[in-house]
Amino acid sequence: MADDTKMLYSLLLCICYLPVALSFLFENNPFVEKFTAPVISKIQFDGTKNYAFAATQGSNVAKRDEVGVGNLLYNRKKNRVLKDGEVPSLKPGDKASPFRLWTLSGIFEYPNNQLNNKSVIIHYFDPVNSAFLECLWNSDEAIIPIIKSDPYTQHLFIPMTDNLQALYGAKWMFNRINVLAKRVLRSETEVNAKMDQFHFSVLSLSKLGNWLPTLLREWECVDHNCGYDQVLFQAGNTEYPIVLKRLDAHYDWLRSPVSTFGNKTLPVVLTNSDGCQPSSTVNGSVALVNSGGCSYFKKVQTMHASGASAVLIMQNQTETPQDMNCQDNECTVPLSIPACMIENFNFDAKSHLNVTFQNTPSPSFFAAIDPQGALQEVGWFLYPSMSFINWQTQWFQYKRNLTQQLQKPAHIVSVFQEQVMQGQTGVVVNISTAELKGFQHLELDMSLSCPGERDTTCGHWDHGISLFVCCNPNSTLCGMEIGRWISPFRRRVGRWITDISPLLPMIQNNQSDTCTFTMKTAPWAMPWIPSLNLRLYKTSESTAPSETFVLYQPGATFDKHYNSHFKPFNFIPPADVKKVVIFAVITGHGSDENGCGEFCVTSHHFSVNGHINNITFSEAGTPLGCANQVLTGVEPNEHGTWLYGRNGWCDGRNVFPWVIDITQQVSLNKHNQITYFGWFNGTDPNPKQNPGMISIYSYLVYYRS
Repeated sequence: MADDTKMLYSLLLCICYLPVALSFLFENNPFVEKFTAPVISKIQFDGTKNYAFAATQGSNVAKRDEVGVGNLLYNRKKNRVLKDGEVPSLKPGDKASPFRLWTLSGIFEYPNNQLNNKSVIIHYFDPVNSAFLECLWNSDEAIIPIIKSDPYTQHLFIPMTDNLQALYGAKWMFNRINVLAKRVLRSETEVNAKMDQFHFSVLSLSKLGNWLPTLLREWECVDHNCGYDQVLFQAGNTEYPIVLKRLDAHYDWLRSPVSTFGNKTLPVVLTNSDGCQPSSTVNGSVALVNSGGCSYFKKVQTMHASGASAVLIMQNQTETPQDMNCQDNECTVPLSIPACMIENFNFDAKSHLNVTFQNTPSPSFFAAIDPQGALQEVGWFLYPSMSFINWQTQWFQYKRNLTQQLQKPAHIVSVFQEQVMQGQTGVVVNISTAELKGFQHLELDMSLSCPGERDTTCGHWDHGISLFVCCNPNSTLCGMEIGRWISPFRRRVGRWITDISPLLPMIQNNQSDTCTFTMKTAPWAMPWIPSLNLRLYKTSESTAPSETFVLYQPGATFDKHYNSHFKPFNFIPPADVKKVVIFAVITGHGSDENGCGEFCVTSHHFSVNGHINNITFSEAGTPLGCANQVLTGVEPNEHGTWLYGRNGWCDGRNVFPWVIDITQQVSLNKHNQITYFGWFNGTDPNPKQNPGMISIYSYLVYYRS
């Protein structure tokens, strides 16, 4: 970041903190002249008279707009126009009402023809109170992702500061993105096209005169870099506390101080050092160290070894908050104490300090209007990066593609809609078999929501969700699994289509009048609200699945005995069989010293008469293995470690079946044999402790004319 830009950014913070003092210092409002003087990378501020006039007109228009737009806000439940002074209640999924926004480039109006089928992301800019946002906007690496994002999404940036500071904030944000766009993109045309996607409000949140402030305040948040993360210091010789903003270490490196300590008050030791050398004074206390001198890992490791309960790293006077993270092999070293960066403050070296970690709720930093015009949450930002915005817009693209897929004509059987799934029983529904016959193609259309209207009401942990079916109690196929999903961490927007056409014989080849469908998750999991439709098609294909046999399930512990659980499967396909496939779903769970089976790379092999068919889950354990699959249906911006690749699955998505056409590997009217085995690192697993497990269900399927 250029020195002049850093200087101006620091000036912005000073202005935001001291507007009253500055107004007092400059009589006859020469503060306006002072404010408009700087040049930000060739972007000259408007003249004071012109801007003063524009600000006045903008305020008047905003007030008129408040009345006009206010009349367009509806109470969704009662379907009536809101009265003057009545506050709307805005929920995810509600239709976004029209609004106007005064921006650097003119008035932005929603809706308009240029926004058809485009999403709108709303950004709230408050670096004064949020170390997360300050870090985000001062990191080139954090901003560049939205410059490389899709060419359709529109971004609205709204500053928190009032009056002239809002204009300064708008121009500062414009400059940050524009400078980086010129660095990243190849031509001036591309830069201009990209900048047309960004709209910077010249009015602060409290002066917009529309419903956006209500939305952001009503959707206030307090967790995972939303809300104001703070430290509250109390000194023995002072009457009042000091509250400073803080930025916790990277989410997947160290524990959160709030989750570790709650609201406890802890003793602090001022080391008066950079924390790179051991200290005998910090044992049992929170160590306050200076930035610089060594890596963040070295500081935390050293203070951890010295007995500190946590580490506070104080910025120097010229730096902004940093996203503290480990690097490479450092990340494998276990450290059990929290760490965070705090803003610079001049403490009395003789003070006896205590600290409390707290979070003050804030307006939501982000919200969205999807391409269909509905309000949507954006989820949780696990660290300061605009990549989370890109993942959300990719989700909108996935949902658009899914909507097109759902418009394909099909015979739809509603199994259940918005049923509560919890406990041992799950959701159990009987469906008439008469509705299921005469089709050659079958898809599961499953959506997953939560008991409440917000993401915060969703289950805190990821769990497997399975669908079982029984159409003939006397069949070996009764109660077998036919679909699997993994629940997300605290998100409620999932919907997926899974093609299970090879399993059609399980619901068609029986004499019963009903099929019983059972969907369940871990009995101790928080409740979810699933819905399930069967989508059945007739096709012009010459063959269709006609007979299904159980191969291997439900899996086994992934240790040195794993492969001994799976015996050879022998079969003789009749002469009228036209096609033979293996249908398998395989997922790894748990964690031994190698991360198996959830985060380790495993391979799985079906040998058919000596012909090897194998699959390797190579994305397992990679930092963005699942984040890079949002376009395949992964729910983005979940609360937990959803970004990491998993062993055959991702949080917040259906598990994809592995379908193997083995027709050319079998002999009709003769004995054939299938064997299965799973490997870690090219051989049998052999963990030393806490072995994980592989969960598998698989079938052999015959197709006939």
